Amino acid sequence: MQLKELLFGVSIDAVLGSTSVSIEGVTSDSRALEPNSLFVSIRGEQYDGHDHISDAVKRGAVAVLCEELPKKQKDSVTYVQTPQSRSAYAVVVSNYHNNPSSKLSLIGVTGTNGKTSIVQLLFDVFKHLGFSVGKLSTIENAINEHIYPATHTTPDPMEINSFLAKMVEAGVTHCFMEVSSHGIDQHRILGLQFRGGVFTNLTHDHLDYHKTFESYRDIKKKFFDLLPETAFALTNNDDKNGAYMLQNCNAKKHSFALKNTAEFKAKIIEHDFSGMQLRIDSIETWVALVGDFNASNVLAVYACTQLLGENIDQSLSALSAVEPVSGRFNVVSGGHPTRAIVDYAHTPDALQHVLETINKIRTGNEILITVFGCGGGRDKAKRPLMGKIASTLSDKVIFTSDNPRNEDPEKIIKQIEAGVPAEHFKKYISISSRSQAIKTACQLAHKGDIILLAGKGHETYQDVKGKRLLFDDAKELKSHLQNKS
Repeated sequence: MQLKELLFGVSIDAVLGSTSVSIEGVTSDSRALEPNSLFVSIRGEQYDGHDHISDAVKRGAVAVLCEELPKKQKDSVTYVQTPQSRSAYAVVVSNYHNNPSSKLSLIGVTGTNGKTSIVQLLFDVFKHLGFSVGKLSTIENAINEHIYPATHTTPDPMEINSFLAKMVEAGVTHCFMEVSSHGIDQHRILGLQFRGGVFTNLTHDHLDYHKTFESYRDIKKKFFDLLPETAFALTNNDDKNGAYMLQNCNAKKHSFALKNTAEFKAKIIEHDFSGMQLRIDSIETWVALVGDFNASNVLAVYACTQLLGENIDQSLSALSAVEPVSGRFNVVSGGHPTRAIVDYAHTPDALQHVLETINKIRTGNEILITVFGCGGGRDKAKRPLMGKIASTLSDKVIFTSDNPRNEDPEKIIKQIEAGVPAEHFKKYISISSRSQAIKTACQLAHKGDIILLAGKGHETYQDVKGKRLLFDDAKELKSHLQNKS
């Protein structure tokens, strides 16, 4: 492919050399560069690709895309100057893979909570409807039955487009993708052609990166600002930020809600720990998911099926057939009459929703024991908030380690403890070992009691000082419950 084809849609300030040069590869990592490639120099917080232009040229780069032209240039190399090389890179790699997103019905899902669940449900529903489907999510990437490990919620542009190209080759018609605030801010989704975008909600999260809630909100909005007139924008009217996402949005505007006025409506008729009966647009259906948050997720998925032109009855039938999403309100059985629930809730809002759901369903005669921690190297402001929520809405709480990363788990726990109201001091204990905390919860629980293990959900590891140690919440629960029975 010629350089001028790769540069289609890229903002260019200057060109030194020919754009008719043939390009056989594209990379932003000079160490991975193959001969006859285009090297894109990207500035990051700890790495500046401009410092490696000469190395890239020595390794065989025939073209360089950069924000600042190097002082020394090689006559046989074409240099292209762009105002923003990170965004240019996303467009270039999309062109390099022949714009695979344009050959798919690509639906992006963004928001604080619910992204993974909605993407998984969409994947399952459209697969049930007979389509060839793909997904890019926090848990895993997939093409129909073929599963691929996920490295980021929203991967690098090259990884995204490479995977989308693989989907096109496999005959995939619909792809569902989580769109993270980091991915939007770092221009990883530029060059992608979305058929639709979904907004779930916006709550306290990632403020270690975005610094303020307003900045976090505005980054999310950028996704909807990028949607074309041919796409749809579906937002949650139960969240006040839903309307904000649609301001000056060119896409066709639609809404869903459980409580407020919206185009797509749903109501929980009855529920227990195995699922709930919903009335969706005046039609009743059963789904194997629990809670208001999941009812909202199901409604968003149903709305997508209708906006993509699917039959109402077939869509509801497909929703009734899907299984709960891994690590999202999963009821664990360990051969013991204690009911144990594993959930990914790692934000104040998510933890509150899960606990409120449990309290709505429970009889009140049992004890609710919550076990959770907060990740290290992330937003510290949410730690006391989650301590307050857990101690207020639970009968007993065990504060423990999550993914401490490079922080001291004991210090993280102290920050969680700081949020516990004085009247709830007697409710909690702190055990830094997550395994020991789970074991203690199982020992404290009696027949009929409920254990909520929150924070890690589907994850099968603990991130400790740069190492990923094997750890699975569900397996730990089952093991300790079995040993007790």
